[in-house]
Amino acid sequence: MKVVFDVLFNSIYASDPASAAGRIEAVTSILPTDAELIRPEPATIKQLQLAHSEEYIREVKKEDVFDIAAFAAGGAIATARIGLHEPCFGLIRPPGHHASCDSAWGFCYFNNMAVALLTLRSELLIKTAFVLDIDLHYGDGTDNILGSESWVQTYNPAKNNRARYLEEVRKVLSDKNVDIIGISAGFDNHRDDWGGLLSTEDYFLIGCMVKQAAQASGAGFFAILEGGYNHQVLGQNVSALINGMSAPAASIGEESIIA
Repeated sequence: MKVVFDVLFNSIYASDPASAAGRIEAVTSILPTDAELIRPEPATIKQLQLAHSEEYIREVKKEDVFDIAAFAAGGAIATARIGLHEPCFGLIRPPGHHASCDSAWGFCYFNNMAVALLTLRSELLIKTAFVLDIDLHYGDGTDNILGSESWVQTYNPAKNNRARYLEEVRKVLSDKNVDIIGISAGFDNHRDDWGGLLSTEDYFLIGCMVKQAAQASGAGFFAILEGGYNHQVLGQNVSALINGMSAPAASIGEESIIA
């Protein structure tokens, strides 16, 4: 499976947890051995303008984070492009789902998911899309940019019970008929991270469920990194999602969801 990545994402560009030293290395050190690393290009100003106001982009340009934030958005575009034809994971940072059209918070600068989907749509590569945001925190920025668009639906599972959470994901994916499914892949809802809810196996199951939903409708699918701050488990969780996304097709029965 292809993984979009560059060593630039190892850079410590800020003092927040998403930029902490060793966070990305915790993933690259445990990636599946057959992962193929793909280097992206930075998003262009024109691509960023699909999701963000010119004034906001100018504001980010004044900060030292602009280059890596544009590179992350470009990484998301590359991941989505590959995802049209085969599953792909974007190992990128800064995260993006708290970045709105003209503001941002929560360690985010540009909305990587929104920039990627809007770029694909502007190039007539997709007509419809679905975003499954499994981060602990609500992707308010993605909803701000894409929420009023009729061609895309965003969804953030909100159950605080593990089995109900997984069942909610299964149900929301059961009737999707879109061109592409994007996963805003935050891992901070893991039982050993801030949220304390999901197991590593659950990320594998989510990857499998997204793959099944995509195959059922002939859609592409991809995932990009959002949150996840416990370096001891982050790599395992990312690998579990990747393995699920690339697993051989198989049904996931109720017995796979353990309360």
